[in-house]
Amino acid sequence: MSSKAKRVLPTRPEPPSPEQILADVRGTHPSDPVFLLPAEPCQDHGPSPGPTGQEATAEEERERLYRQSRSYVEMNQRLQESRERLREQREELRRAGAALERGIAEMRQKAC
Repeated sequence: MSSKAKRVLPTRPEPPSPEQILADVRGTHPSDPVFLLPAEPCQDHGPSPGPTGQEATAEEERERLYRQSRSYVEMNQRLQESRERLREQREELRRAGAALERGIAEMRQKAC
């Protein structure tokens, strides 16, 4: 129904340095929505000789941050898809409104 024109994108900026990323993450509030994940069921794969103590805590923290990042990326993708879908629906409604206006104008002409 609608054709998609090729978009010309601006040049990609330089990625932030690790120091900038860490400073940004450290500057956020713990209740920031990006750092809140829905509870996930525990995936127990049986006993395994894994890391203990601080190693386990660090691994859990890395896993938690990875899941949060992944959740953020997925949510961002869904939002972009929703935005595009809404843009298309808005255009359809605009066209339908214009057709309705034309139909009303024709009916008024015929009535006179």
